[in-house]
Order: sequence, then C-alpha cells, then structure tokens
Amino acid sequence: MRIAVILPVLNEAAHLEELLLALIEDQHFDELIVVDGGSTDASVETVCKFMSPEEPDTQPVPVLIQSARGRAVQMHAGAQAAEADVLLFLHADSILPPGAADDIRDAVEGGRPWGRFDVRLSGRHFLFRVIERLMNWRSRFTGIATGDQAIFVRRDVYQMLGGYASLPLMEDIEFSTRLKWIGRPACLPGPVLASSRRWEKHGIIRTILMMWTLRFLYWLGVSPARLARWYYPNL
Repeated sequence: MRIAVILPVLNEAAHLEELLLALIEDQHFDELIVVDGGSTDASVETVCKFMSPEEPDTQPVPVLIQSARGRAVQMHAGAQAAEADVLLFLHADSILPPGAADDIRDAVEGGRPWGRFDVRLSGRHFLFRVIERLMNWRSRFTGIATGDQAIFVRRDVYQMLGGYASLPLMEDIEFSTRLKWIGRPACLPGPVLASSRRWEKHGIIRTILMMWTLRFLYWLGVSPARLARWYYPNL
C-alpha cells in the first residue's frame, strides 16, 4: 500500500527543511507532494534543494506543484497529482509521530477508509494540555477532524467524494462531514505535534473564543468566505 503526503505551503521556509528531513529520513512514505501557494520566502528553494542531483539518496524525491493560494485548493491540487493508494494531508508546521506511515497502513488495511491522529500542541503552557485533550475528545465523539490532526483517506474514497471543496476556511470540517458518510474515522493515538504559534501570538483565551465563534457561525450557515475575512484580516 502506497501513501502520498500532501503538504500545502505558503511562506513556510522556517519549518520546511526540518519537516522534509523528518518525512524522508524517519518515515516510510512513497510520495511527497509539496503544493506551494505563491510563497515569497525561500520555501520553493528549500524544496528544490531536496530535488537536487546532489541529494541522490533522497527518497522519495519531493514533487513541487504551484497552485492558486488557499489551503483547500492546494491540498486538492496535490491530491489530483498523487498516484498512491492513500493520501495524507499534513500542515507544514506539524510533525508526525514515529511510525506514522505504518500506523496508517495498519488502519487502512484493517478496513478504515479514513482517519486522523490525536494532536499535541507545541506550547508548554498548561492550557495547551487542556486544549489538546478537548480537541482529541471532541474529534472522537463527533467524528469530525481538523487539519492539525493530519487527515488521511484512501484515494478512491477521496475521488468518489469529490475531495476538498474550494473553501477559504472550514475545509477540513466540511470534508470530514462528508467522509462520515463512508464511516467514522480511525482515531490514531499519535500524537501529531502541531504548532501553537497562532495561540501564542494572539493569546490562548482569545484564540479559543475565536475558534468556537467561527465554528458556531459556520454551523449557523455563515459562509466560509465571510469567516475567512475575519480570521485572516490581513489577506
């Protein structure tokens, strides 16, 4: 069973080299597809370095794709380019646990068409321990996964459902809602180590309130485009 990692990036040079090294040296994936949404930093140069003939032992050799900006659009572009049996969508500021590829293979071969990992936030503040526990519990209870949890899905299931919708926000919630038509997710303990930089930059309590407000407004039917203008005020 072949697994492709889909990695959407936008100005992630600060994290990208470490992440690519970890994916290539510590995991056993078959395809590594980096989808750039128009970075203006050294992200593209970083990926190209791993594609250089000077790195003959690099396996798998990353594939670099350019697409329109937007995480959902970029992930879908990467999925369309992949040939593997299973797609794993990973944020550029997240680190997979050891043995993640083998865990995914075991879950899919055991009959689970899709799944996600538990998450651990990188910050040391005790509130992050509370938040991550609640995130993991909520996901197990509802069957809804977020991008921080590294969603994986069989490629044929992804294609059958039409893949990620072109939404500027809430794309993971929308997609995992459709994935539940197929079945509940495999909840792998992991955990994936996810960056807490946004929480630390904007304040933990303020970010919690913002996240829940966005979810509540989405549930009420407010469009993701309108929510994105609030969440990304500088874009």
